[in-house]
Amino acid sequence: MIQGTMSSAGKSLVCTALCRIFAQDGYRVAPFKSQNMALNSFITEEGLEMGRAQVAQAEAAGAVPSVLMNPILLKPTTDFGSQVIVMGEVRGNMRASEYFRYKKELIPDILRAYHALEQTYDIIVIEGAGSPAEINLKQTDIVNMGMAQMADSPVLLVGDIDRGGVFAQLYGTVSLLAPEERARIKATIINKFRGDASILASGLDMLYELVGVPCAGIVPYVDADIDDEDSLSRRLENRERKEIDIAVIRLPRISNFTDFAPFEQYENVSLRYVSSIKELGTPDLVILPGTKSTISDLKWLRESGLEAAVLKLASHGTPVFGICGGFQMLGRTISDPCGAEGGGVAAGMGLLEMDTVFHGEKTRLQISGSLGAVTGIFSGLSGMDFTGYEIHMGNSTERDTLVCRGNVYGSYVHGLFDAQGIADEMVRALCARRGLAFDGDRPFDRAAYKEEQYNKLAHAVREALDMKLIYDILEKRV
Repeated sequence: MIQGTMSSAGKSLVCTALCRIFAQDGYRVAPFKSQNMALNSFITEEGLEMGRAQVAQAEAAGAVPSVLMNPILLKPTTDFGSQVIVMGEVRGNMRASEYFRYKKELIPDILRAYHALEQTYDIIVIEGAGSPAEINLKQTDIVNMGMAQMADSPVLLVGDIDRGGVFAQLYGTVSLLAPEERARIKATIINKFRGDASILASGLDMLYELVGVPCAGIVPYVDADIDDEDSLSRRLENRERKEIDIAVIRLPRISNFTDFAPFEQYENVSLRYVSSIKELGTPDLVILPGTKSTISDLKWLRESGLEAAVLKLASHGTPVFGICGGFQMLGRTISDPCGAEGGGVAAGMGLLEMDTVFHGEKTRLQISGSLGAVTGIFSGLSGMDFTGYEIHMGNSTERDTLVCRGNVYGSYVHGLFDAQGIADEMVRALCARRGLAFDGDRPFDRAAYKEEQYNKLAHAVREALDMKLIYDILEKRV
């Protein structure tokens, strides 16, 4: 099990790397995270919902993603509550205090999922959440030391040196644990290091004296493009505007932002996440992403002035593309008679001639096929093959895979831009509109690119870690 001293310490990436390393070494490997809180989710072949971080880890392991790898998914709907998804199915919406009292009832579901994986895989790489030293949460913990106890798993504790204070992080975390919890920690890992690792030698000696376990390695800051829950924070740092500028509206409850990662691979394209009119400017393409709270995020879009700014851009021919919740916003009305988002009716942006009605059932399915006739600037997409998945509460009167009206487009399909050739064609069309050359001699292959990134991450982590120690810990020789 990989636990961290804090959120964003790098647990997900270390787990992903270990999944690929163990798979390279010939083992059948599965990731596992008992409880995940994320708005980035995925639909399995069975039509069940799970977190995307475990999907990436499964891909790295060469395994088919399964809800067994993430039995509980929490999708925040407000600052105080989340939609609770158990074994891929919606269990309901709960306030944080309600879920805190309820979650121990989910232990049988967690154990069934974990033991089912044990029947098939040689190694299970378990990921914790946040920190095991949240002393106010320990009594009902089901994802850190509580999970380690259920699985009888040894623990590697990861600290983030990039934020500073890594020795205090590691020592403080261990010190706040009960003796039986400390006994589960078999090694520490220092993550995201930049520079000459030899300068840490004396500190590592002192840390060993304090916590009584060795450091399994100093992992460098690896520039690998891997999907995880915290990857949006890195993407938000991009403020540079290139020849082709794509602006994604950063909705308050933005979900599945990994949909747009393919556009980051072009040297002359900037992909920016914007939350104000000033940041928006005059991009070549505006994207309205998915959201967990369509109506409230539409209200925010309206109150921030961004709706008016997007409508003005659209009126002057700037392409606008909505995915999932963003697609729903582009229509005429959004109705919520079942109270899925608090009830009521909201006027949409009116850029597409459709209406959306929320029902109690969530649509969850994988989808593939070919796009129909596409008009406007992206007419070159006509007939192109795609694969992806749908996950949404509302149903719209327009049900084509890709709906278009002039230069306004919408789709329920997450992963649409991953299909080979689709992002290429869209960037080619944007370049042509600006009179720019498109450098597309080699079509972008998203699947091959992801494999390269998993291998890049695994190589760096394998070089950094004492893999003999890791295997000794696995075999319980330490």
